[in-house]
Amino acid sequence: MTPRSERLQPAADQARQKAEDALGKFAAQQQALAKAEQQLEELERYRREYAGVGEGAVSVSALLNRQQFVARIDQAIAQQVAEVGRQRRRLDQMRDHWKKAHARESALDSVIAQHQEHERRAEDRREQAEIDERMQHRRPR
Repeated sequence: MTPRSERLQPAADQARQKAEDALGKFAAQQQALAKAEQQLEELERYRREYAGVGEGAVSVSALLNRQQFVARIDQAIAQQVAEVGRQRRRLDQMRDHWKKAHARESALDSVIAQHQEHERRAEDRREQAEIDERMQHRRPR
């Protein structure tokens, strides 16, 4: 009969694979969040630079054009702030998913280790019983 630790190994392998997959998705989401944050920083920097340009005497139409353009940048910034928020929430979900997968992997590894230790002790007892049996049947000289 196959030892229980060996029968549990496929489940542990599957749990390990799921944890690795979840970790990969978590890492990819970290990169997506970093990219979204970088884009937000670039938009904010661009707005600061553009809003400060041409503070001298300008025509009314040029001033209106600049205000409209700055308003469009502000709208893009608001959209990017929302995107960063979505990316952060997704990162939190990925982190939770990875933690759960990792906990399951660890639990299965622990159960397998316990079974292996139990199986090792049972084998040691069996071997000791065989030795004791041989010693009892041994002829005295």
